[in-house]
Amino acid sequence: MLPCMTSEPEQQSGVGTPDAFQRLWTPHRMAYIQGEGKPSGPAASDGCPFCELPGRSDEDGLIVARGTHVYTVLNLYPYNGGHVMAVPYRHVADYTALTEGETAELAAHTKQAMEALRTASGAHGFNIGMNQGTVAGAGIAAHLHQHIVPRWGGDTNFMPVVGQTKVLPQLLGETRRLLARAWPPARRP
Repeated sequence: MLPCMTSEPEQQSGVGTPDAFQRLWTPHRMAYIQGEGKPSGPAASDGCPFCELPGRSDEDGLIVARGTHVYTVLNLYPYNGGHVMAVPYRHVADYTALTEGETAELAAHTKQAMEALRTASGAHGFNIGMNQGTVAGAGIAAHLHQHIVPRWGGDTNFMPVVGQTKVLPQLLGETRRLLARAWPPARRP
């Protein structure tokens, strides 16, 4: 669903007080706010979306690249356009529980994502990290994932501050196609 902008004050009763503001409606965010798609428990069988995504096509799952131990996928609720996550295939919650191969490939996918984002969108910088545990802010704490968020000079404006809304200039499917085309080949040590 695309956001809907309206310049006319809402005329329905009970919708709000008419004023001069334009509104950018983003009802698709409600799914994230209400926790839709989050696992019901800690096990992979509890409906973990990160365990289910690899079974979909790259296009349907918004998967940018697949490796042996890790895949990289677009975030459905991005902080910025091009926000991806490197995710191990194995259902594991803690970084210290990764195997050496998983750790190495997670790092490699992070580097490749940075290169692809620079190629595809000219990213100036990145926020990279993972939240370990619900108390640390992990939305899906049961399955580890590393965020790679591209940044550009001046990419923060009044919309997130005043309107609690991010304006993304491109549909996720198109972003996935651009990043998949720009994904660099894996390098051997």
